[in-house]
Amino acid sequence: MRTTTSVGLPEAGGGWRDITLAEPRPWAEHPQSFRSRIAFAAAHVVADPRGHNVPGGPAAIDWDATLAFRLHLFRYGFGVAEAMDTAQRNMGLGWPAAQELIARSAALAREHGARIASGAGTDQLLSQPSSLQDVTGAYLEQVEFVESVGSQAIVMASRQLAAVARSAEDYLQVYSTVLAQASRPVILHWLGEVFDPQLGGYWGSSEVPVATKTFLELIAEQSAKVDGVKVSLLSAEHERELRAALPSGVRLYTGDDFNYPELIEGDGRHHSDALLGAFAAIAPAASAALSALDVGDVEAYRREMAPTLALSRQVFATPTFYYKTGIAFLAWLNGHQDGFVMVGGLQSARSILHLARVFELANDAQLLTDPELAAHRLSLLFATAGLTR
Repeated sequence: MRTTTSVGLPEAGGGWRDITLAEPRPWAEHPQSFRSRIAFAAAHVVADPRGHNVPGGPAAIDWDATLAFRLHLFRYGFGVAEAMDTAQRNMGLGWPAAQELIARSAALAREHGARIASGAGTDQLLSQPSSLQDVTGAYLEQVEFVESVGSQAIVMASRQLAAVARSAEDYLQVYSTVLAQASRPVILHWLGEVFDPQLGGYWGSSEVPVATKTFLELIAEQSAKVDGVKVSLLSAEHERELRAALPSGVRLYTGDDFNYPELIEGDGRHHSDALLGAFAAIAPAASAALSALDVGDVEAYRREMAPTLALSRQVFATPTFYYKTGIAFLAWLNGHQDGFVMVGGLQSARSILHLARVFELANDAQLLTDPELAAHRLSLLFATAGLTR
């Protein structure tokens, strides 16, 4: 029998307000892939609470909990997008740890017949690269590794390329070489400045229409090697225009955590598939929505997605690149990890009031698996912050 029915949340100006805990919803599992859309969830890594996960230090990972979380995503029908920015790539997860993560997850996906795609970048270049050739070589090394363990490659945007490229032609030269040597079609990832300020001016221009023209030129020339593109610019208008301009057979995997319900649904002519960090936080609800879409029930799709959007927008609120903290926080609340600790100490990147609002919106969406456990853990967080009622 439930003993806790309400939770007090601190307010910015002082004082507290009470919210009622929602009844947990028995979400149906969906271990098969969806028929109408391809859907990847970008998964986080669980930090080892006994490891020295300090800023600037190497990642110490709780492998059991990290892989168990991927099984959780598989059970709801999602493929896993591995070793991406959600897994703190370029924010604590270095290439050596990413290699082990990719290899372990690829083996797990193969065992369970699930889809996996993994990030290939250039982050093994620990010092400033001296040339485009350095960047190209780093990309090739990572793509080869990803493919060697049985994963599809996601060619990630490169901080190192952004640092040395001087023109659109430089981007085209590097990417054309990498795509030519990939053994199977890849996913191209265009990550915007809102997610990583070091990627300003990517594709050779700070003007999005000009950069998009270069991006489309590359895809047109290399369409046989491009399965799809993941665009994370948080502009629904830009995404609709881009997907309409893509060559036939090239998918657009939305990375828009602010507008994904409408983009995945589509406009009657085009739709987006999905590769979203938000899906790691809302997997059961997103699974229910996509299951409804599979049988053509658009109204049910909308009903299931609608409560998740406010939660996603809170998790990805400015500064957006700290959204990983909200993903790990929700995993902790729902019992997927024992502690609220993160690689690089990133659990400190969001305020207590921000996380309290995440809790409230997850409760509204009935995405707290065990509301009493979640409320207890939230109270422990409040106590460590010196917030007692």
